[in-house]
Amino acid sequence: MAGLKYLSGFGNEFSSEDPRCPGSLPEGQNNPQVCPYGLYAEQLSGSAFTCPRPANKRSWLYRILPSVKHKPYTPVPCGNLTENWNEVGPDPNQLRWQPFSIPKSTEKKVDFVAGLHTICGAGDAKSRNGIGIHIFTCNISMVDRCFNNSDGDFLIVPQHGDILITTEFGKMMVEPNEICVIQQGMRFSVDVFGETRGYVLEIYGAHFELPDLGPIGANGLANPRDFLCPVAWYEDRKVATGFTVLNKYQGKLFACQQDFSPFNVVAWHGNYTPYKYNLKNFMVINCVAFDHADPSIFTVLTAKSTRQGVAIADFVIFPPRWGVADHTFRPPYYHRNCMSEFMGLIKGHYEAKEEGFQPGGASLHSIMTPHGPDTECFEKNSTAQLKPERVAEGTMAFMFESSFSMAVTKWGLHTCQKLDKSYYQCWDNLRKHFDPHWKPSKQ
Repeated sequence: MAGLKYLSGFGNEFSSEDPRCPGSLPEGQNNPQVCPYGLYAEQLSGSAFTCPRPANKRSWLYRILPSVKHKPYTPVPCGNLTENWNEVGPDPNQLRWQPFSIPKSTEKKVDFVAGLHTICGAGDAKSRNGIGIHIFTCNISMVDRCFNNSDGDFLIVPQHGDILITTEFGKMMVEPNEICVIQQGMRFSVDVFGETRGYVLEIYGAHFELPDLGPIGANGLANPRDFLCPVAWYEDRKVATGFTVLNKYQGKLFACQQDFSPFNVVAWHGNYTPYKYNLKNFMVINCVAFDHADPSIFTVLTAKSTRQGVAIADFVIFPPRWGVADHTFRPPYYHRNCMSEFMGLIKGHYEAKEEGFQPGGASLHSIMTPHGPDTECFEKNSTAQLKPERVAEGTMAFMFESSFSMAVTKWGLHTCQKLDKSYYQCWDNLRKHFDPHWKPSKQ
């Protein structure tokens, strides 16, 4: 969207004020007796007050009316948004979904919140430890409605169609091949421009951060300067018919009414903000000799658990890059993992399964469920001439990897009617190559 501006950096101490109200940020203090322009001061805390300074997250918002001015919350239907991980029994099979259907606006009008469908997850929002993975499919903008997630953070991955996100901090345009993170408690509304689809990773009890780089050094992977957060923008709009604030709380949806727009923040400062990132800016690390580095080298963001080196969830991408490894089977190896691997495809063809895994679809390989290249991929790459080549050109696949053992919802297994029940057959034709008389070739 032309004219949108952003602030650059990850987790910085930002400050911003709408240029229509210069000097709206108080000087020298957070909560003066009277704020400039007659604004209300409101703090949004994303961490406990006593968290160590590097982990302490909060922002101060200077708004026309405080968020506390609303009618009582009442329960509303959750649709296919759920935290019930016991709807159906566990399924350890390899699972793959065809592209999820987007409703036609001529048949049914669906906005972002109404179009959220939980596909799998684990843990519990009440205990602040867990994960939810959702698909969103929608065709209309949210009008006089906003969403607030009291349970955790949303990492949103648009796959089909741009989304314009209005937040209390300002506006962000997020296109396919970009992501955005709306952190816990932040109110936002989503505008769309036609049929729209994407993925959401929700985490409870932690926030996303950049992975430690270790021996990689000071630079590489997702660089902090490439993350963008919005600049202050406000509307002083009375809504006589009522503005609806939807709140996800303990896995359920609630709604309240107020007679003004919640996007009335004239100025703000702090380090707890929404942000976006363009995946094309990821600085790829890859093997330049032989064998594979593990896919953790493609981690964009991580949400750490209390166990060292173990994530509640990692957001990992498989971007265009060079493949140059010698004497190596270059596609992903066959694997059984102590982590759950949920994959989606934004565009293109994933190298290990060029057929069947389609943009807008997904796959789930649960904890210790075997997975790896299909028959065609193995046979082709076992005999391919190894020369430098571009890998995943025009493609962007991603993975939500989690230490939680995922439960698939009833919607994911049955209601959506997109589960590919023939998925296992892509490995059926793997044949035995074992030769007990094999001898090493003479060099």
